[in-house]
Amino acid sequence: MGRSQVEKLETHQRIIDIAAKRFRERGIDGVSIADVMKEAGLTVGGFYKHFASRDELVVEAFKHALHDIESWEAAIPVSPRRAMRSYLSESHRDNPETACPLSALANDMGRSSDAARELVSSEVRKIVDLISRASRAEHAATKRNDALFILSACVGAVALSRAVSDRRLSKQILDGALTGVLDKLS
Repeated sequence: MGRSQVEKLETHQRIIDIAAKRFRERGIDGVSIADVMKEAGLTVGGFYKHFASRDELVVEAFKHALHDIESWEAAIPVSPRRAMRSYLSESHRDNPETACPLSALANDMGRSSDAARELVSSEVRKIVDLISRASRAEHAATKRNDALFILSACVGAVALSRAVSDRRLSKQILDGALTGVLDKLS
């Protein structure tokens, strides 16, 4: 591969890295192509050398952001209670730029392209399967229902804890969800 091709790939990845962080911090509509390209040290005109559309960038950035939760996903089968404590933590709440893209972008992705929504669907199925396998419930249907509840509680609690201005209430939201989630994992 020639040097110019390597540089193009590096630039492409830099754009995705920036978009993945900024989308989680500010929401998809809160970040323009110009914002991303400026932070990458590029012009807006260069965007279309890398992406066919803004939707394509959203999908690639979300996919890239999923790498930030791989260790959490890996912890679910081994130590599900520890994994949930990590997810429903103040640290996770306070660092959206590197946190789970589901809790940061669920509403935005729901209004995105079919490709973006399919990516979210695939990730949700994967996490639900991991949580289901970690469940101590006896029946497959109960395991799946519990997993759907747990994932929904986790994503919703983190999103809601970020939305309120009262830090004490925010912590109570996380703690309350954690109590309910851990009860389901017992």
